[in-house]
Amino acid sequence: MATLVKKFGGSSVATPEKMHGIVDRILRERQPDDRIVLVVSAMGDHTDDLLTLAAKVNPEMPKRELDMLLATGEQVSIALMASAFCAKGQPAVSFTGAQAGIKTNDKHSKASILDVQACQVKQALDEGKIVIVAGFQGITDLGQITTLGRGGSDTTAVAIAAGLKADMCDIYTDVDGVYTADPRIVPGAQKLDEITFVEMLELARLGAGVMQPRAVEYGEHNGVAIHVRSTFNDVTGTIIREEYTVQEKNFVIRGVAHDTNVAKIAVRGVSDEPGIAYKIFSALAEANIDVDMIVQSASATDHKNDILFTVTQTDMVEAMSVIESLKETMHFDKADIEVNVAKVSIVGAGMLGSPGIAAGMFGALAKANVNIDVISTSEISVSCLVPEKDVKTAVNAIHEHFFPEGAK
Repeated sequence: MATLVKKFGGSSVATPEKMHGIVDRILRERQPDDRIVLVVSAMGDHTDDLLTLAAKVNPEMPKRELDMLLATGEQVSIALMASAFCAKGQPAVSFTGAQAGIKTNDKHSKASILDVQACQVKQALDEGKIVIVAGFQGITDLGQITTLGRGGSDTTAVAIAAGLKADMCDIYTDVDGVYTADPRIVPGAQKLDEITFVEMLELARLGAGVMQPRAVEYGEHNGVAIHVRSTFNDVTGTIIREEYTVQEKNFVIRGVAHDTNVAKIAVRGVSDEPGIAYKIFSALAEANIDVDMIVQSASATDHKNDILFTVTQTDMVEAMSVIESLKETMHFDKADIEVNVAKVSIVGAGMLGSPGIAAGMFGALAKANVNIDVISTSEISVSCLVPEKDVKTAVNAIHEHFFPEGAK
């Protein structure tokens, strides 16, 4: 008897025909004693359509109400998917995130899962039903509906798998695994058979859209192996796990990520004194705004600094509002924002103890005539901020340097 959690994204459930295709696949592949939970997203572009609708009603829609609206998209999917199973004679039942026991904090639009109390899910499985759970959503202790951010259905699936102690969590997507770079812009990108949680988390955080970072983090903390695979074929994908079972070639670098959802904010003329950086970044944290690359440059003459950092373009308006609210008390000169930028990164646990990795990346960008604006590093990654117009050139140049002839 195996407990299996399978997540299907919006493109996979975009039409009734695709839903019936998923039903046929599940019933064909299922072993007699398998206990199966499906986690599904809203159909196709339905979430984007709801966001467009919200903007027409109120461009600054309260986040609580926006969550109330967006959560309806997944509820359409789960009801239709459960009905598709029933049409084939297979008992099935749908649950919202709340009914499935997904408990979150109260950070609307970016909620984090605190606990999974999947009592109803377990009971339905015991009754021989296939369970369909709405991804992307949960509920607070006070009964408020929340959403988990873009890609949140991945996190729902991994959390449900952890709560049920599932044997595997399959994430079905429109690609057949994790690649050394985005195959849509790098023709020579190669699929990885496996990757560690640590490396996948870094790739996801730096822009690899195949997994939501919090889903990977939840899997690591709860020991849930994640299989990223294609909705449209039966090929084995990429297993995300604690450590490698097979040593692969080019272990130093595992992938090249890029992110165009980036804005650079510069706070100019900040006083050079203790506590200034804390005031800025604690205010941003209080507003639940994630900050990535941070650089402080000092003036040699007037004892003032410039502090540069990046946020997502999704957060940039709110971030600028937070910064402007600090101007009266901090007396900095001005704050400006730049959006025509992108981040390119290399990731690999093998970087540690391997001199020359950063130099190789910088050399590849120089050879491709791509200018570097900001650099940041971690133990297993190096990131560069470059002009957005050059991002495809940059990613291909870096990939060619570290993965010559498409080698793994």
